Amino acid sequence: MEGAGEGSSGRCKLERKTIEKNRRILMKTLCFKLVSLIPDHHFKPPKELLSQQDQLEQATSYIKLLAERVEEMKRRTQAVMISNANPSTSNKINTRIMRGSKSPVLKIRELGSNLEVVLISGLWKNFMLHQVISILEQEGAEVVNVNVSSIDGQIFHTIHAQVKVSRVGVDSSRIRVRIQELIS
Repeated sequence: MEGAGEGSSGRCKLERKTIEKNRRILMKTLCFKLVSLIPDHHFKPPKELLSQQDQLEQATSYIKLLAERVEEMKRRTQAVMISNANPSTSNKINTRIMRGSKSPVLKIRELGSNLEVVLISGLWKNFMLHQVISILEQEGAEVVNVNVSSIDGQIFHTIHAQVKVSRVGVDSSRIRVRIQELIS
């Protein structure tokens, strides 16, 4: 009878060891995933030279930095919302932004039967993107992809198009003139 009891006790110890081993493996995997999400330039010295604990401390400081940035962005957004509600403050901000804006930049690259149109404009220079797309389609190109992003008060439009009839092609100089007339 005693032998049976010792066997179950041994099994329990083995199960606990296995559970603990699996827990450690899981924790190590999760730590690795967390550290892999942090940009390399944030680690000083490089993460390969740091212990796991140091890597986790670096990850923690990076997460705190991101949280501070989020709070700063919230404060800025709230300040802009308040300034838009107050016309005198809003006019000062709009004047400052408009002074900093540049005339639109247009770049067109032909890549075989593909065409890439890049438009860079200020926030206050308005044009209708659908008009640019219409010009491309009228000139024999089919728009495949459009990306729009805003960085530091400038709007970047990247339009990827493909020539509808490759024998005919497109006249990129004519496209340039028509779009330039639209955005000027």
